Amino acid sequence: MRPVTATATAVTTILGVGATAVAAGRYASDVALKATPGRPLPADRRLTVHATAAGQVTLTRSFSALRPGTYGLSGPGVHAVVGPVVEGASQAADTVVRRLESVGRGLLEPGAKVRLTPALYDGDPSADLGLDHQEVAIPGELGALPAWYVPGARDTWVITVHGLGTTRAHPMNLMGFLHEQSFPVLDLAHRGDPGAPRPADGLGHFGASEWRDLDAALRWALRHGARNVIVHGWSTGATMALYAAVESPLRDRISGLVLDSPVLDWQVTLRALAAARGVPAVLLPLAVRAAQGRTGMNAAPLLETSAPASLRTPTLILHGPDDTIAPWAASRELAARRPDVVSLHAVPQAPHASMWNAGPARYEETLRRFLTPLM
Repeated sequence: MRPVTATATAVTTILGVGATAVAAGRYASDVALKATPGRPLPADRRLTVHATAAGQVTLTRSFSALRPGTYGLSGPGVHAVVGPVVEGASQAADTVVRRLESVGRGLLEPGAKVRLTPALYDGDPSADLGLDHQEVAIPGELGALPAWYVPGARDTWVITVHGLGTTRAHPMNLMGFLHEQSFPVLDLAHRGDPGAPRPADGLGHFGASEWRDLDAALRWALRHGARNVIVHGWSTGATMALYAAVESPLRDRISGLVLDSPVLDWQVTLRALAAARGVPAVLLPLAVRAAQGRTGMNAAPLLETSAPASLRTPTLILHGPDDTIAPWAASRELAARRPDVVSLHAVPQAPHASMWNAGPARYEETLRRFLTPLM
């Protein structure tokens, strides 16, 4: 082969390999960055309904079906609420019986394919909880952001922010509790959510840009009667809360943070999501590089930025060692670094963003103790 031809062939091969790597990285990053709000997380395994009886439902036996606590049960055309495993019920080797609390939509019939999810409800505060609410539009950076506003007597408000795999229906788990404490609640839908503007690149940024929607909600709350605001976020919503507490011009009006399963290292979470959805391990480094190039996100985990040192807001973290999407070691490290403002409440046997579900009464008592001095 002539030297010029050999060189051209080699260059073409290199370019071909490079283009393939870029395409593979883009595909792998799409799996995590283009997750549809409400799409089940990898831990939410599909189950089959085997039977129903008065106050009971029999499901395929699996680790997820055996989780302690209270969960939503969601499938095509159906949404229900299930409680703990029924002790003493006749359990076959391949099934598990859980308490059936309610069926909010559709019919729960044998053969139905369902998933356990952290969201107990899929309607709105009035329909599902009997709470008077207003649908409001918050002027955001990209356009109007839908939100539910539930009035309360206090001038300290709670802004709730959902995260990965859920919608603004998820914070309704806590709305009844917060309403009993007389807090006004503003439940935010942020960019990429149903009814909200889409980001220009069509990608999620793990809270790094979405926090500006929370900042818009903070401004709206202060213009409409809030003196101070407590932000309660789950997953990437918790990351948004942390960003707001250190970056927002109005951060001094944030009197408390509640971070449930915060995503503190987006690269770890991206790898976990991509791997759980079938991306081969060899492509995971390409996925991270592609995600950074496409979004401009800082490669450093939040713990390696100035955020921990800049945090001045009393913060409660609720997280657990069984979270495979946002490993809790980072939460434990943040609490160890800043014991002056951060307290960590460990929740065992709870998947990502399901700390309340694993033990609602324990969660709410921990939250009540944290909120009382901030009321």
